[in-house]
Amino acid sequence: MDKSLKTATLQGEEQIEHLLGEEYEHEPVPAGARRSAFSVTMVWLGFPMIITGAMTGSLLVLGMGFKSALVAMIVGNIIMFAYVGALGLLGTKRGMNFALIASIVFGKNGYMLASGLLSTLLLGWYAVQTGITGALVSSTFGLNYVAMTVIAGILYIAITFVGVKGLHWIGLASVPLFVVLGIWVAADAASTTTASAIFNYAGNNGAATMSMGVGLTVVLALFIDAGTVTADFNRWAATPSASLVSTFSAFPFANLIAMLVGGVMTAALAVPNANPFGADNMFGYMNGKQMAWLSVLAFVFLYVNLGSVCAHCLYNAATGWSRILGTRMRVMAVILGAIGIVVAAGNVWAFFIQWLSLLGILVPPIGAVILIDQYVLRPNAKISADWRPLPFIAWGIGSVCAFVVEKGFPQLSTALSAAIVAGIAYYALAVAGVASEKAASTA
Repeated sequence: MDKSLKTATLQGEEQIEHLLGEEYEHEPVPAGARRSAFSVTMVWLGFPMIITGAMTGSLLVLGMGFKSALVAMIVGNIIMFAYVGALGLLGTKRGMNFALIASIVFGKNGYMLASGLLSTLLLGWYAVQTGITGALVSSTFGLNYVAMTVIAGILYIAITFVGVKGLHWIGLASVPLFVVLGIWVAADAASTTTASAIFNYAGNNGAATMSMGVGLTVVLALFIDAGTVTADFNRWAATPSASLVSTFSAFPFANLIAMLVGGVMTAALAVPNANPFGADNMFGYMNGKQMAWLSVLAFVFLYVNLGSVCAHCLYNAATGWSRILGTRMRVMAVILGAIGIVVAAGNVWAFFIQWLSLLGILVPPIGAVILIDQYVLRPNAKISADWRPLPFIAWGIGSVCAFVVEKGFPQLSTALSAAIVAGIAYYALAVAGVASEKAASTA
């Protein structure tokens, strides 16, 4: 009975893959299965152009003032392009997802720690964004929070289940909506004041409380986890140029637009003690116009827009855990999506800032170690050892440095400090290891 059930399950999975396409969880994407540059670009473009990015832009402007926030947005997004672009090229070159590349760097067993952590953090992001969807709809329309959250979560699981094709199609729906509505919100809010007043906005109640270092960390941490596992997306690109173009469409283009929409709106309205996670965001602005058709459009926009980022996060989480557990992405999408819905119902989205701080400490060293390993130390290495200790030591050094920076040097960027120190530490440890081996062999 068990054997027949297992056979039926495998046959069902094969039929689904034949219909929706193979996701290559455990092997490189072959050249014949790569997708067009437009398709990969739409996958990335629809990821950061979201209302949460606009909320982050609002937080930056409230904490830093518009001019300093603008600098943090631009510099942070340029850094993200360099970081994500370099990691994405590795995925394109090898056709491998993040878990497979991490297996080369951290070992056949060691990769589970890096991939498991990032996949779990991304599942947390899925829960955060799903919770934000339910909370905004509930507070605006007086609907039941849990019910709205569950409906959102189920819709987002369905998009993820389709696979990379689903990410492509949700991007096609989400991006135009955000561009049109985002530009309208920013322009309409800006029309209530002057360009000079917006540019010279000094921050919440006229006082800046956020340093440039913290501002950069907030910009980087918003997508540092998904940016680190960028190989999950860029492995589908057919050429290096397509990989870089798709990355550029996200950072700085889409992410900067989203942040500017929120930042301009916040500086223009200058609401004292504004709450971007309450009513003081583009969704709240549209509903505040008290127009029935605009409120309906805002409702649809919210589900579609946050559906894009949720589907991307769940796709990354499911791809990582499917590799670890030896199963399929679509199976894990359903299981992890259900877990995320339960977590979202517990208002986990309220810990947004704390979540970004955690990401700034733990995630950047992983990407830095991979970049040094694959571009400098071992460009053509393959999966070999079960565990490679040096990457873990460097990861730990980078994270400890980030913790010290966050607690003692708030003027510096936690995320940048973590990545730079981890990269230098890994290179130094590797060079020292090679030197000691040579000395031992000649002794």
